[in-house]
Amino acid sequence: MTSLSGRTAVAGIGATEFSKDSGRSELQLAAEAVLAALDDAGLAPSDVDGLVTFTQDANTEIAVARETGIGDLSFFSRVNYGGGAACGTVLHAAMAVATGVADTVVCYRAFNERSGRRFGQPNTGIGGEPSSQGLEMSWHAPYGLLTPAAWVAMFARRYMHRYGATSEDFGRVAVAMRRHASTNPAAWFHGRPITLEEHQASRWIVEPLHLLDCCQESDGGVALVVTSAERARDLRRPPVVVLAAAQGSGAGQMMMTSYYRDDMTGLPEMGVVGRRLWEMSGLGPADVRTAILYDHFTPFVLTQLEELGFCGRGEAPDLVREGGLEIGGRLPVNPHGGQLGEAYIHGMNGIAEAVRQLRGTAANQLDDVENVLVTAGTGVPTSGLVLSRDR
Repeated sequence: MTSLSGRTAVAGIGATEFSKDSGRSELQLAAEAVLAALDDAGLAPSDVDGLVTFTQDANTEIAVARETGIGDLSFFSRVNYGGGAACGTVLHAAMAVATGVADTVVCYRAFNERSGRRFGQPNTGIGGEPSSQGLEMSWHAPYGLLTPAAWVAMFARRYMHRYGATSEDFGRVAVAMRRHASTNPAAWFHGRPITLEEHQASRWIVEPLHLLDCCQESDGGVALVVTSAERARDLRRPPVVVLAAAQGSGAGQMMMTSYYRDDMTGLPEMGVVGRRLWEMSGLGPADVRTAILYDHFTPFVLTQLEELGFCGRGEAPDLVREGGLEIGGRLPVNPHGGQLGEAYIHGMNGIAEAVRQLRGTAANQLDDVENVLVTAGTGVPTSGLVLSRDR
């Protein structure tokens, strides 16, 4: 696995316009993003021989290949666990390229979520499915724990009890993300920052989570082109090297309902990923200029900071209160606005932002960006990346 480090690169990124009602099918959104990523890299569809996506994506690899004019495929893969798959798609693509299974792989994710299937709505049948996940959910669904917001709220309440965190601490995360989005023209909330008072006044979804603690539902698509670092250096854009990539799950893992662990206040799966990323890259928290953290719900941003070693247990609220996540702070988080501010494309738009920061083309460009940490969905088996400027 360590042989993967530095051998592959992201050579192109592409995205649709993020909206609440795209007026296009998910296949159209996926194809648009894939073609945009190939154009960004200076490649043609015929150059692609591999595709990777999420198990939840509605578009099969062969459908995307037909729609975009991609020909023969020698590699295709689907990564499990919802948003936890985001960085895992790049891991799978990089492994295929590094081992010679494929030459150029495109990772994609498309959502017709706001105008189509709503992810945040209750699913009363989730506890009755004849599967291992259905068995897990049968302990929770009959009692009303039916949505991601409800599952995270249970975790957040325990975190508050253990460390003295408050709803205002969660709110400061939302305020920072919306401030970043307000100066990003691609963001759904461009020009629309919020105050802490507005966060506190927003309606309850599931206590202690307000509406503004929850990411938006979006229509859109994002695609990434992964190839060898050597080949990427001859393409249109400066390559962004995949320095480290990892997946992980923790002991006692369930799908956002890991309530039976001895300690409910952490995200052990992110700790597994973080340790592997630091080991593979040879870097540590102090070497990262910015972090792109999966922010589907604000409490999990705090816990990720702790699991990844940016602060100690229970210290993330202090880091946020000090402005540490802001553009000018100690660790700017999600300069694009994240899923709370830019769009919710299952974290793939965060990987694209990391590439832009390393290229020096981001809307809210930071100075001296050499290494960026990116994380995928939390509360589920997850994944992460360390992306670096080509040296």
